Amino acid sequence: MPQSLDQYAHSAADWRKTLKINNQKTLTVIGFFVLLYSAMGLLADLYLSSLNYPDVPLSVLLSALLTFKIQPVATLIMFGIAALSLFVTFSFHDRLMLLGTQYREITPTTATSAEEQQLYNVVEEMKIAAGLQFMPRVYVIDADYMNAFASGYSEKSALVAITRGLITRLNRAELQAVMAHELSHIRHMDIRLTLMASVLANLMVMVIDMLFYNALFNRRRSNEKNGSGALLAAIMILRYLLPLINIFLMLYLSRTREYMADAGSVELLRDNQPLASALLKIQQDHQSSQEAQRYAYQSTPHESIRREAYIFDPVQAGLESTGSLSDLFSTHPSISDRLKALGFRQKS
Repeated sequence: MPQSLDQYAHSAADWRKTLKINNQKTLTVIGFFVLLYSAMGLLADLYLSSLNYPDVPLSVLLSALLTFKIQPVATLIMFGIAALSLFVTFSFHDRLMLLGTQYREITPTTATSAEEQQLYNVVEEMKIAAGLQFMPRVYVIDADYMNAFASGYSEKSALVAITRGLITRLNRAELQAVMAHELSHIRHMDIRLTLMASVLANLMVMVIDMLFYNALFNRRRSNEKNGSGALLAAIMILRYLLPLINIFLMLYLSRTREYMADAGSVELLRDNQPLASALLKIQQDHQSSQEAQRYAYQSTPHESIRREAYIFDPVQAGLESTGSLSDLFSTHPSISDRLKALGFRQKS
């Protein structure tokens, strides 16, 4: 395991190209979520219509739903629930993201140490460099492990949170790079995209669950000649396939946004070494004290809520029993891949 960037070869990288490509990928994933969500609503309406009109072919029912000759009630209800869920999530996103932790907000008047004042100053500097109109709220989490995240549904509502361990172990340049990474999440507005995708993914799983269990209690009616038996089979397949699709889409979205934020950090600092050094230091800290770090994460409630938003996924340090699939189901690219994207390749 390399111990410093001296063991990596340094090369140039096209940061603007990286931002453009990853932004296109992010929009593609969100678009796919929207289409998938709409399809779930239409499937629910089609299934309910087949129960109400057992002698009408599915193709005729589908056409009637698409032309609003039959009101797509289930789809409208789903969108209403989705809108309400998004509103609740957006309204209480800060409490949800900080749930289970010991934290406090840092301001120029509440900072109690030079480290906390420096943190606020660094965030303020990066806010100006990023061209943000609003200063994000700054929180310090009382935890020894090294991590940080950004959250919010808009620039005005955004927050950044950093653990005590990260403040004490990074130098100012590295801290500045990490905060530039988090503010890049805010600038790219992928914090809003991630919140939206997470809520829609969970709602889709809930809807397919309701359809699945409803279908089990209506098997006799599903065997009518309109072909609803095939519709029930599709629902049962989606019951097991959809959660897997959601998982892989969310992982893909999360990995994409990390590359974007890394590139954004370099763009703001005009230097790729501080972030590379910080990422390497964070990984090594997790690996050098696995037992202590595992206990710290496991003893903090609701860490799963923050895992996707963290700058470093603790699974990559072996803090979870994921076996050979740990990298596949990690919400972040590997540190070696991120260093490579930053222009650092391990010397042979």
